[in-house]
Amino acid sequence: MITGHHQHQYSVDKNWAKIDADKYPVNDCHEMVIDSMNRLYVLTNDTRNNILVFDLEGNLLSAWGTTYPGAHGLSLFKEKDVEYLLITDHERHQVIKTTLDGEEMMVLNYPVETGCYTDESLYLPTETAVTSNGDIYITDGYGLQYVIQYDSKGKYIRHWGGSGDKEEQFNCVHGIAIDGRGEGRPTLLLTSRNDNAFKRFSLEGIYLETISLPGSFVCRPVIKDHYVYAAVFRSGFNTNEASGFITILDGQNRVVSTPGGTAPLYLDNKLLPQQQEEKIFIHPHDVCVDDEGNIYVCQWKSKKTYPYKLTRIKNV
Repeated sequence: MITGHHQHQYSVDKNWAKIDADKYPVNDCHEMVIDSMNRLYVLTNDTRNNILVFDLEGNLLSAWGTTYPGAHGLSLFKEKDVEYLLITDHERHQVIKTTLDGEEMMVLNYPVETGCYTDESLYLPTETAVTSNGDIYITDGYGLQYVIQYDSKGKYIRHWGGSGDKEEQFNCVHGIAIDGRGEGRPTLLLTSRNDNAFKRFSLEGIYLETISLPGSFVCRPVIKDHYVYAAVFRSGFNTNEASGFITILDGQNRVVSTPGGTAPLYLDNKLLPQQQEEKIFIHPHDVCVDDEGNIYVCQWKSKKTYPYKLTRIKNV
């Protein structure tokens, strides 16, 4: 099966993961990262093994984690040349820093310092991102819709956003990424999923712009080279089950390919609404991109499937 558009077309492998489903089951496969050794970490909310570690050929290398029932967000970052993971767990109402083999190093509880949260139940974090100086940004995508910034030791710095219709507010701030493309200082690229948009902010939380993606209920942005990749878990309307696809934006933040979806078309410099066209995905929730430009796709509420691999077709 071939999918995608223009210079970003892919062959689809739904059986990439070579794994015993009885021994290493999954529920929702929420997010993925690739470390410096080309090991792919898959986060699932099945507490028999919250983390599955694969090589890029789909062979299982290891599995760990039994204490993350609301495992949702997974980020990887370096600290003094050592790689660590950040796991967001919305059932534990926490963000947990771990080593690559699962040792917990730090736990960030609900942000009482903001004055916005009277109880941990209001805090349902979905994603994190870490800057080069170690600052941690957390999105409360299923809670009060704030972005909370900490230093590398977990000390509160500031918060902004919140639920609402203003430019600087969010409707499901589902994901976040540090965007260092181009010249100048890096910025934050954040999801406002129910607005079908990404929103850009400065590192201090100042609103800069909105990137509209009509029809696309988009998950977190994943930046690789000059492109932004993202899973669109539903399209058209939020009630349209099993209608997901993948979207790819270029360095000018224009959609150039939508594997599984309708071709991107612009009219008067505005993207026309998109929807699922091919029944490849059910509810894709995250993507991961390797150095060859291949895309790995994990899914939520999708019959407990393991990640698919989309191998990029060269010279199209």
